[in-house]
Amino acid sequence: MTLKNYHPARRYRAYVSTVGTTQLHLRNPWVVAFWSAMFVGLGHILLSKYLRGFLLFGFEIAIDVVGHINLALFYSFTGQFEMAKGVLDTKLMLLYIPAYFFGIWDSYRTTVDLNNQFLLSVREDAAIKPFKMDAIEINYLDKKAPWSAVFWSLLVPGAGQIAIHRLITAFFILAWTIVVIYQANVLPAIHHTMAGNFEQAKTMLNIHWFLNIPSLYFFAAYDACVNTVESNKVFDWEQAKYLKRKYQRSDYPMPTNKQRGSKAMYIVSTFRYSIGLEKAVTALEMKGVKKQDILAIPMDKRGESPQLFDTMNQSDGLSLLDLSFILGSFFALLGAIYGFNLYWGPVIWGLIGFVVGAAAGLLIKLLLNKKYLEDRSQTTDSEVVLIIDCQANEAETIKKVLWEHDALGVRKLDLSGV
Repeated sequence: MTLKNYHPARRYRAYVSTVGTTQLHLRNPWVVAFWSAMFVGLGHILLSKYLRGFLLFGFEIAIDVVGHINLALFYSFTGQFEMAKGVLDTKLMLLYIPAYFFGIWDSYRTTVDLNNQFLLSVREDAAIKPFKMDAIEINYLDKKAPWSAVFWSLLVPGAGQIAIHRLITAFFILAWTIVVIYQANVLPAIHHTMAGNFEQAKTMLNIHWFLNIPSLYFFAAYDACVNTVESNKVFDWEQAKYLKRKYQRSDYPMPTNKQRGSKAMYIVSTFRYSIGLEKAVTALEMKGVKKQDILAIPMDKRGESPQLFDTMNQSDGLSLLDLSFILGSFFALLGAIYGFNLYWGPVIWGLIGFVVGAAAGLLIKLLLNKKYLEDRSQTTDSEVVLIIDCQANEAETIKKVLWEHDALGVRKLDLSGV
């Protein structure tokens, strides 16, 4: 019996749906646990465990509002311990503490479990559908620049997730950002800060809601960055499987010395994984090149060396930005707290805290990975080799098509000579 929702593979590396691309990939459990510590539920959202993450996030908001947890935290960090005792609801605090540590522990444990599931999915190597279209939306695997997703997230939290089509996370972050910014009176405070009215900006801010902003704001940027990098990797992996399946034949007539003196003509080119690569192959077929005359060879990579920044075409899976976001978010929170007692106010000191923390995190990672970075090549490696078996009168047309679709290199191999 065939079930409607039955899938032959036990585990899939990714799933492309109308509302987003959900994927498994290796994560550092301590990084996920940190985001849960900054705000319960964020670690689970980072893992795409949405129901659990939304439940814990809502619990955190509710307890914070009723129990004045953030206000007590502010008074404690600024040495006003009696005021912290006065505002804190001890009954809710006793409920909050175990839930808080459960969120941290569960996100760490779940990360370890999902890492194991990822390794098994890689070994199973099951194919996925890279394109999804229905009546309300279109989603597909594509390559995007991580810096672009980070930029839009820093400008409008949630916009980076929209750019990479993670609509569930985007809606959640955007909605809660609006609520938090409105309740905290952030926009009027920014206006007065930019006008130099620092004391007025301090008095306008709602401390309880304002302390949620560093966690939510910088988590949005980190989540967008990580998922863009991992989505690019899934694109590469899926395209490699497609090329091997469609453009590799065991009887392909490889160019050899035995063919010298024949009418054999080959065009050899190199590409990165990209939509342009598939457009080039299909364009060649439209020009009359037969599928069996095209050989695509996805290249295996030597152990990837750490890159300074992940790009659309290169990423290391050992992001140097993890520690930057961790320290940046934590120092931004400290800057927001102590900024109420400093001249420039919490808005500016929160931003200063993030810049200092992010720079410190990047510097630490650079020092720890110095020996690898010194050996890093500055050139972009070719990822796919195309070999086209053709007639001499087709060679120039084929070369033109390849160049038009962003080939890294093209070479004609003429075996008709002696």
